Amino acid sequence: MPQYDLIVIGGGPAGLMAAATAASKGASTLLLERMDRPGRKLRICGKGRGNIGNIAPMDEFLSHFGKNFRFLRPAFSHFFTQDNCQLLNSLNVPTKIERGGRIFPVSDNAQDLVDAYSGLARKQGVQIITTARITTIVAQENTFQISTNTSHYSAQHVLLATGGASYPATGSTGDGYKLAQSLGHTIIPPRPALIPLITAGNTASRLQGLSLKNVRAQLRVEGKKIAEHMGEMLFTHFGLSGPIILTLSKLAVQALDQKKKTEILIDLKPALDPAKLDARLLRDLNTHGKMHMDNLLKKLLPPKLIPICLEQISLSENKMAHQISAQERKQLRLWLKELRFVVTGYRPLREAIVTAGGISLGEVHAKTMESKICPGLFFAGEILDMDADTGGFNLQAALSTGYLAGLNAAPKTDLATTSIMG
Repeated sequence: MPQYDLIVIGGGPAGLMAAATAASKGASTLLLERMDRPGRKLRICGKGRGNIGNIAPMDEFLSHFGKNFRFLRPAFSHFFTQDNCQLLNSLNVPTKIERGGRIFPVSDNAQDLVDAYSGLARKQGVQIITTARITTIVAQENTFQISTNTSHYSAQHVLLATGGASYPATGSTGDGYKLAQSLGHTIIPPRPALIPLITAGNTASRLQGLSLKNVRAQLRVEGKKIAEHMGEMLFTHFGLSGPIILTLSKLAVQALDQKKKTEILIDLKPALDPAKLDARLLRDLNTHGKMHMDNLLKKLLPPKLIPICLEQISLSENKMAHQISAQERKQLRLWLKELRFVVTGYRPLREAIVTAGGISLGEVHAKTMESKICPGLFFAGEILDMDADTGGFNLQAALSTGYLAGLNAAPKTDLATTSIMG
C-alpha cells in the first residue's frame, strides 16, 4: 500500500495550494481529485476571467466574512493578496486590478490560474491522481487509511479540501462533509450563500438580459430594511442576479427559509435624493412639455424599463409631459427610487457560487487548520463554514487556508525559512 506524509483530497485552489506548500517543505504528497483534471471550478470563477482576489486592506477584507471573520486572520497573516500576486507573477501569470479592487489575470483567462497552481504543485513534486473517488477514511494510531474507487493509500496526515456543495459538475458534490462526519466532525447544514433570487410576476422575465450599473438594491424582510448594496445587477428569466443581488442573497435565503416576506427594492437613481430627483423631473417635464412620456423617459431609463414603468404607475405612453399631475410625478419619483420585487425563492444549491455552512469552525484550530477532534486531519477552503461576498474574497480565503494547512500538515521544520516561491 503506497504511503505518504500527506494526502490532500480535492484539487481545487485550496487543495492545490496546500499540496504545493506541503511538498515544498519536503513532504511526500499525494493529491486525489475526483474529476478528470484539477481546478474545474476555478476555471469558471469571475465568469471565466478568474477573479482571483481583492486589494481591500485586511481588516476590510475580513469584514466581508461576517461573524466568522476572526477565524481567517491567521491564514491571511501567512498568505494574503500581495503574496498571491507575487506568486502568480513568478509563475508568469501577471495580474491587474479592476473596479471594486477585484484582481484578475492580465490574460482574462481563469485557465491560466489553473495551469499555474497545478503546475506549481507538480513542480514541487506532488503526485496528482484524478478520477479518484474516496470511499472511506479510517483514522488509526498515527496514520490514516484511505480507500478510493480504484486503490488504497496510507498517510500520516490527511487534508480535506473538497469544496462545498455547489456546481457538482465541477466536483464540488459535498462528499467531503460525509468524510468529515465519519471522523467525528459536526457539519453546519450547507445552504446557498451567493445565489440568484426568484421573483414573483413576469417583470423580471420581461427585462431578461438587462444589466443595470450604479444602482442600489435594498433587502427588506417583513417590511424592515435588512441590508443594501450599490453596484451592478442583472435581470433573468426567473428573477434577479448580478453582484449586488448575490451579495444580498445569503440574508434573503435565511428569510425565505423562515417563511418571512422578502422583497428587493431597486433604487434606479441612487445619486439623487428624493428632493433632487423631484426637481429633476419637474425641470424635464416643464422643458419638454410637448414630448410624449415614452420619449421623455428615455432620458431617465434604459428602453426595456420604459413600458414597465408606464404600466406600473398607470401612465399612458402618449400622455404629454405638460399633462402630468403632481401626484403622477410623485408616483414616478417613488417608482424610480423603489422598483419593487417580491422574492419567492432562490435557485438550487447546485447553482450557488459559494456554499455557506460546512465544517464547524469551533472544531478547527485557526492557527494551523488542524482538527481539534481528529489529530492529523486538516481542512482548507470552502468545506469550512466560512463565506463572503462576491469580489474575489472567497477564492483568497481558499488559497490562504490551503497555504496555512499545507505548512502545518507537512513534517515539522523551520516554517520561516520555507516558501513555495523559491
